[in-house]
Amino acid sequence: MIVSIHQPQFLPWLGYFDKIDRSDIFVILDNCQYKKQEYQNRNRIKTANGPTWLTVPVLIKGNSEKNINEIMIDNSSNWRKRHLNLIAANYRKSPFFDHYYPSFESFYMSKQWEFLSDINIGMLYLLMKMLGMNTETKMAMDMEIDGTKTIRNVNICKALGADTYLSGAGAHDYLEEEEFVKSGIKLEFQDFKHPVYNQQHGEFAPYMCAADLIFNEGGKSLEIIRQERAAK
Repeated sequence: MIVSIHQPQFLPWLGYFDKIDRSDIFVILDNCQYKKQEYQNRNRIKTANGPTWLTVPVLIKGNSEKNINEIMIDNSSNWRKRHLNLIAANYRKSPFFDHYYPSFESFYMSKQWEFLSDINIGMLYLLMKMLGMNTETKMAMDMEIDGTKTIRNVNICKALGADTYLSGAGAHDYLEEEEFVKSGIKLEFQDFKHPVYNQQHGEFAPYMCAADLIFNEGGKSLEIIRQERAAK
């Protein structure tokens, strides 16, 4: 039984969904510290002038030590409308724009989002539905797990009865692998090879948010995420 764990990101990239897809249970780590200038409140779309950021403005003054689920959104500007305008302007000619855009628009405008974690998690579920993914998810906040970093991850795996922990490749530098060995949990590292797919605006640009793939490839999107793994 494979468990993976990750902070809630905004409009995640394809590797994030590959990690979820390879797991039996995906744990949303919403109760860890917020990090500025990462992907927790922003991600990229492709435009005619190259990749550009969609950023959710957040109130971080005096909140630099707060957890992700405590970070509030700065609604002093109409950032939701700006996002929708950028998406519409740059994906209107995509093959599946008309099919998926109304769901994005409805989600963005469904309420005045107050907390970053709420929009991140809601967007994650929307994208999983669009991709046809049914991996079980759990909220770390609801699990009341002790420990930080490696020990926390080991304890989450134990609580869920996992025999395998799937980690992102970047965790090689800080995970204490011996803690997993002592607990009888196999540690695997994700090895995601980014696929090339049909895309608007010229030469292919990798590492866009998953919406880029969905607007361009529609119902084939999950198959495309899986294609390098299936070829092994």
